[in-house]
Amino acid sequence: MYAVIVTGGKQYRVQQGDTIFVEKLAVAEGETVNFDQVLVVGEEGSAKVGAPVVDGASVVGKVIKNGKGKKLNIITYRPKKGSARRLGHRQPYTKVEITEIKA
Repeated sequence: MYAVIVTGGKQYRVQQGDTIFVEKLAVAEGETVNFDQVLVVGEEGSAKVGAPVVDGASVVGKVIKNGKGKKLNIITYRPKKGSARRLGHRQPYTKVEITEIKA
């Protein structure tokens, strides 16, 4: 069984046992998180598509860790002006393991 969920403005296709990296959630490590916005729930050969979400469907996951992604170096450069600026960015994420899909 699989499901398509929405979190953090992105869509993820998940199955039981999958590990996904989502935008940071305000949930501590070890706690469970419930995704209510389920767009599609399907099995082999059949799928239930919501309009826009499937009624009564949810996906339960366990938060494994909260962290930051790899550092991105941003350089802003203005030619012939002797001006340059370096910035860095690390996107926060939450690592979630999918434990259950309720249809």
